[in-house]
Amino acid sequence: MHKKVIIIGGGTAGLCAAIKLKHFGMDVKVFEKRTKPGEAGAGILIAPNALKALEPFGIADRIIRAGYGKDGIQIVTDKGHKIMKLSVPDEYGNLYSIHREELNLLFYEALPPDTVQYGKECVRIDQDEQHVRISFHDGSEEMGDILIAADGIHSIIRKQLTNKDSYRFAGYTCWRGIVPSSYCTDWKDEFMEIWGAKGRFGIIPLPNKQVYWYAIVNSRKNDARFARYTVNDLENRFGNYREPIPSVLKASRQMTHRDIVDIIPMENFSLHRVLFIGDAAHAFTPNLGQGACQAIEDAVVAAECIRKFSTSLCGVRYAPQEESGGYFQAFLDIWKNYAVG
Repeated sequence: MHKKVIIIGGGTAGLCAAIKLKHFGMDVKVFEKRTKPGEAGAGILIAPNALKALEPFGIADRIIRAGYGKDGIQIVTDKGHKIMKLSVPDEYGNLYSIHREELNLLFYEALPPDTVQYGKECVRIDQDEQHVRISFHDGSEEMGDILIAADGIHSIIRKQLTNKDSYRFAGYTCWRGIVPSSYCTDWKDEFMEIWGAKGRFGIIPLPNKQVYWYAIVNSRKNDARFARYTVNDLENRFGNYREPIPSVLKASRQMTHRDIVDIIPMENFSLHRVLFIGDAAHAFTPNLGQGACQAIEDAVVAAECIRKFSTSLCGVRYAPQEESGGYFQAFLDIWKNYAVG
C-alpha cells in the first residue's frame, strides 16, 4: 500500500528524516513556517555519531569539507589555566563546527526541489483511522498517512496533542554571536570553554574566518535585568577573563539572547499517527553539544522504522485521547534497540 509521510519542520530533524525517507523511495513532503531555506542561529557542533548516521547519503563528507574540525574541547579557567580536555578518541575522528544556516542548506540541497514547502505554518492536526490532516495558517490543508513532528522545542503539535506545559527552566541564560576571527588575539583556534565565577564563555572557530561565541550566566527565569543586557554589559561582566574574550566582545555588534530550557521527557514519542523527533520529542540543554546530533539520529531511526513497519500501517487502531499500540509501539521498541545497540 502506498504511504505518504508528512513532516512538519524544516530544520535539522525534519530535513534529515526527509532525506532518509526519500532514500527509501517514499512519498515525503516537508512543511516549514519560515519563508526560505536556512535557519537562524549561530554556530553548531556535529559530532562523530551524527556523521556516522549521515554517511550513507554523502552528507557527512560535505560537512567535513565545509566545517572546521577539532579533536575535542578545551576547558580552562578565566585566567587561562587548563582544567581538562574533552577529547574525541582517535578512532572516531573529529568534532566539526559549522554555521547552523550552512548546515541547514546542506540538508536542503540534498533533497529534490519539490520536497520542502516554505511559508507553511501548521496550526492544527486531526487524525482518524486512516489519515492525519494538517491545517495551515494560510487556510490550506494537507493529508497523509503518517505525520512526523519535527517542529522544535516549541512544537505546536506536541502542545495540541498533550495539552501540557512541558518546559523546564535550566537555571541559566545565554547570549550568542559571531565575529571575524581576526579579532581573536592570543588564541590557537581551539574549541574552548572558559569557566569563572561570573559565568561560562565559549569560543568555537567556524569556517570562513569566523568565530562563534556564547556566554552563559546563572539567572532567574525571565530575569528582566539580563533581558536588557547589551554587548557593553557583557564586556563589563567578562572583561577580566582571559583573551580572546575581551577582544571578541569588543568586536561584537549583534547577539541573540534567550533563557535555556528543556522539556519534560515524553512518555511515548508517538501518538496515534504522529511521531515526534528531535527537540519536539526530547529537547535538552546544550551542555553536551548533542542537540542536532540526536535529531539526526532520531531522523535516521524514524525513517528505518517507517520503512520496516509501513506494511502494517493499516492495522493501527485509532484511540482518541489514548496512546495507541501496535504499529507505533513498534517505533518505540526499535528505537530502544537501536539506542542500546
